[in-house]
Amino acid sequence: MPGIRSRATWTTGLLTIATLAAATTGTVPASAVSGPQTADGAYAFTAKLDIGGQRGCTATLVDPLWLLTAASCFTDNPAQGFAVAAGAPKLKTTATIGRTNLSDTSTGSVQDVVELVPRADRDVVMAKLANPVPGVTPATIATTAASTGEQVQSVGYGRTHDEWVPDHAHSAAFTVGAVNPTRVDLAAAGGAAICKGDTGGPTLRTVDGRVEVVAVDSLSWQGGCLGTDAAETRTGAVATRVDDLADWIQQVRYSTAFAKAPWKYAQQMTAGYYTGGSAGGTRHMDLIVQWIDGEVTLYQGADGNDPARPFAAEYRLAPSKGTWAKAVSIDSANFTAGNTDGLIVRWDDGKITQYTTVDAKGFHGEKQLAAPNATWQNARQMTVGRYTPGGRRDDLVVVWKDGETSLYTDLAANGIKRETQLAKPNTTWTYADQITAGEFTGKTSGDLLVRWRDGETTIYPGLTTKGIPAEIKIEKAKSAWANATVVAAGAFTTNTVPNDVLVRWNTGRLALYPSVDATGVHDEVQLAPAN
Repeated sequence: MPGIRSRATWTTGLLTIATLAAATTGTVPASAVSGPQTADGAYAFTAKLDIGGQRGCTATLVDPLWLLTAASCFTDNPAQGFAVAAGAPKLKTTATIGRTNLSDTSTGSVQDVVELVPRADRDVVMAKLANPVPGVTPATIATTAASTGEQVQSVGYGRTHDEWVPDHAHSAAFTVGAVNPTRVDLAAAGGAAICKGDTGGPTLRTVDGRVEVVAVDSLSWQGGCLGTDAAETRTGAVATRVDDLADWIQQVRYSTAFAKAPWKYAQQMTAGYYTGGSAGGTRHMDLIVQWIDGEVTLYQGADGNDPARPFAAEYRLAPSKGTWAKAVSIDSANFTAGNTDGLIVRWDDGKITQYTTVDAKGFHGEKQLAAPNATWQNARQMTVGRYTPGGRRDDLVVVWKDGETSLYTDLAANGIKRETQLAKPNTTWTYADQITAGEFTGKTSGDLLVRWRDGETTIYPGLTTKGIPAEIKIEKAKSAWANATVVAAGAFTTNTVPNDVLVRWNTGRLALYPSVDATGVHDEVQLAPAN
């Protein structure tokens, strides 16, 4: 591990920390954080760090743009602590990710590390990459602590007992010893050890077949590692806990991920209360985004009234190139009469699915409302709103390909069985390119916002089963709003009426318009630039 001096020159404090690590007394040489080499492609989220050509470390990809590693990798003298300044690393640092066999240059990615965001209370730092890493699934952070006696796995690119700079990542099993608020002690088995170069690597557990990061390797006796005094046989180690840092990691990721996301690939957006917010509360609405490749992302609403930062964290709900690539319409709906919303989804085969609740962990309570069919393949636009007085985001408006417009009331009770025709087939509503439900005018039922093909944008205040009310025009025909490609409305900056409108423009620019009302659109807040 970098900067750890010979055992004879360790301070008493370091000896105390390491002694807690259930040291062994045998003389079997260590095989590094290994045993055998990891299979090519295994633990692809593990990264090798080269810090100024002077020091090697290991890291974990936790976001396409961010690594998690040990702060001590970047200090001037790692043996004296883990304090490191935020900002660009002092030494040029590169990360090789997705290449467990370093000699295979046909795989993986090599990126510069451009920014460090350290923790003050433990040996952990987030390291930002110059560019997102494609084709590698980031690791999942554990949400529960390791427990004494638990079996875990450590992975790293450090030395072995006979290799100074291995070409492969290595992994080995360890047993958790003592657990305290910021670290866990690890006891090696089978001659394994954590060596120099393994610092910052992940300590992993497997739950129901899913691998998650519970800690980051920090200190080790390095018994049996190449270059360690042969008299040193202790192989215990100390790892820094990260299971209680999930919120901090999300906040760091969000600080750049939201603004740098390629929003031109955002295909659909819908707003709802998924992560604990509620009407009248302090945390505002969350945003769900379906990307063009099928990935689904949840952005947690912020707890504050800063329109420039309406979201506080980011969660991946579905991977790219999966089932959700076939979702052609997603809309927030409340099925429980509580504070947690769900989704109604129309798939490309006409199937309609209800997810009773959605949260940061995914989609729950799946229920089929309609089997695959030709009828619902003809739905052009859908949105869910509060269109029965006293209701809450649980009525569905559908604009069909022939211009017919329908309202399905009380989705929670009726599914899509109770239809009221709002407009017969016509040529006008075939030009409705974006529709979204919102609360703009303070009526007893919700409003419908329509962006027409020519850029005209209209609010229909207080829509009910009685029909489509008289319109309020907030943008003229041939306006720039013809380029408003994806539109969503919600309580993003406050939890009161009027609602805000979020627009993804055709250039990829993402803009928030706070408090849109009957007089129109007012201030614009740019959340992400054109891309």
